Amino acid sequence: MTEDFGMRVSVLASSSSGNATYIETPGHKVLVDAGFSGKKMTELMTSIGRDLKDVDSLFITHEHTDHCKGVGVLARRYPNLTVYADQGTFDALPATLGKLPKDRLKVFETGTTQSLGDLDVESFGVSHDAAAPQFYQFHHAGKRFAILTDTGYVSDRIAGTIRDADAYVMECNHDLEMLRMGPYPWSLKQRILSDVGHLSNEDGANAIMDIIGLRTKRVYLGHLSPHNNVKALAHITVANMLKEQGLGVGYDFDIFDTDPAVADPLFTVGA
Repeated sequence: MTEDFGMRVSVLASSSSGNATYIETPGHKVLVDAGFSGKKMTELMTSIGRDLKDVDSLFITHEHTDHCKGVGVLARRYPNLTVYADQGTFDALPATLGKLPKDRLKVFETGTTQSLGDLDVESFGVSHDAAAPQFYQFHHAGKRFAILTDTGYVSDRIAGTIRDADAYVMECNHDLEMLRMGPYPWSLKQRILSDVGHLSNEDGANAIMDIIGLRTKRVYLGHLSPHNNVKALAHITVANMLKEQGLGVGYDFDIFDTDPAVADPLFTVGA
């Protein structure tokens, strides 16, 4: 009988330049997004002592390159890998990914749950300027881990779906002043600030306040823009806003940074 060590997670890398998260249970090894080259994906996995050949499932959130760049090469290179996305995302994947093996593409409708033995994967839609973007919440042995980035706002529906999870990756894409004063053209700034754009540090903090519960032990700040944010600023903004509301940062739960190129160590969800 296989020992149940729980659900383990590593945010392999996260920024507006590339995203990938690794999740494992005794029965499954899965990825959420592959926004890097095959070489970089291999390096990230090796850095946490894992091998891409053992991954059985890849869940795509949407077709933007920072989330799907490596999907084509991974799908062709590893014959045991099943790729999941909603149909709108499959249809919108860029041609630069190359030909995907159709027999290993599985449609995952938004608002449904896929059961993979000891791992249940729940999808939920977000508000982003992509064809049919969705993110995922993972369930194993009574523990939950949710990823929420690439959304212009957090609806009551989203909050209700992922409230009181054991661990989160939450978007803190930009600092408002850095974005406003930064080099982006005004049209791009408007897109980022819109309801189909990205969450600011303050937006991320407000979302965390809405969803955090007694079970929550870890919050990872993800999808930071290299041009419009810095780790220390995102961290202190979120931590201070949560502390001002009397939430037990550093006591009841911890806030962690993510990196655009270096994997966070594996952690056990709920531990």
